[in-house]
Amino acid sequence: MQKIGLIGASGFVGTALLNESLNRGHAVVAIVRHPEKIPVANPNLEIRQGDVMVPGTVEDLVAGTDVVISAYNPGWTNPEIAAHTTKAYKLIVEEVKRAHVPRLLIVGGAGSLFVSAETRVMDTDSIPESYLPTVKALADVLYGLQKHEKILDWVFFSPAGTIVPGERTGKFRLGKDDLIVDSKGESKISVEDYAVAMLNEVENPKHHCERFTIGY
Repeated sequence: MQKIGLIGASGFVGTALLNESLNRGHAVVAIVRHPEKIPVANPNLEIRQGDVMVPGTVEDLVAGTDVVISAYNPGWTNPEIAAHTTKAYKLIVEEVKRAHVPRLLIVGGAGSLFVSAETRVMDTDSIPESYLPTVKALADVLYGLQKHEKILDWVFFSPAGTIVPGERTGKFRLGKDDLIVDSKGESKISVEDYAVAMLNEVENPKHHCERFTIGY
């Protein structure tokens, strides 16, 4: 059993990660702005209230955990979502290090995945213009880690192009920097299987200071 600090545990992906972690018997410190959004009762669950945008919050709340998973999302209706994504992840990375937690796994985005040798998903017309600033901000989190982070053992886990509620099949493919598509040319993963793969990585680390991705 590991003690997992889970940032954003009440969100879409965070909820799936929380359920998968608890079902596997791990202890979870759920870090959320609104504890009332977590209806789960489990002896292995501790809910800690905090806003990661407030300096010092992450350092205090993840102290004593073995690994941190960040499913942080400022909210798609937040008019400052791109700026908040940039600010929050700078704080998260630095404060996880200050808390002496050795590993950080980030729920990344698919926008920075490649569809050809020099073309990323976000370089195509598949992403609505209104979403692009946020997609690029999350991509910049990855690029910043790749360029500057040499101390923390980080992982940036990009989902498939479409991540939706579905089945927990445990059957999927993993890749590194290229968008995974099926025989129909579609890129999909259920949020349940995404959580399976993330917890597999927690339990049996195979990626270090790099991005990986998933798809059917």
